[in-house]
Amino acid sequence: MSRSVNWIQELNQTKLLQDALTVFLDQYGFSGLEQALTLYSNMQSEYICKTKTTISKIKICDIYYLQIKAHTITIYTRYGSYQKYGSLTEEQRLLSPYGFMKCNQSCIVSLEKIMSIHHNSITLINNVQLHMSQHYAPNILMEFLRGNNSKKC
Repeated sequence: MSRSVNWIQELNQTKLLQDALTVFLDQYGFSGLEQALTLYSNMQSEYICKTKTTISKIKICDIYYLQIKAHTITIYTRYGSYQKYGSLTEEQRLLSPYGFMKCNQSCIVSLEKIMSIHHNSITLINNVQLHMSQHYAPNILMEFLRGNNSKKC
């Protein structure tokens, strides 16, 4: 008896899922479903911060910006900061698919975490202010206005 109850429950859950999917597709289309799946996938993506003695996994969606000073990279996140040795070029290569861009020679920022831009100053959603150099300003402004953060979190 319990075997048939499980089968009926599974059938009901499948039917509910199909109904929810149909409603979603009617409202947002296949491109909306693709965006939702990408968003979910990216929310699970992790950044590895490795030093000589520690390894930390950081959700990419929690990262606000990275800053380098004398080969020491500081990763500023929603939950604190982490440090590692490396090059900003390599970090930019890893994070650019997730909407991170250089805003000055020593800083990479998440476009998704930008609240506003005023002259050469970027204000993040946590109210931190970053300097934006003239060299990087056109690309940052264009992507920020377009809202094209690539793989959104």
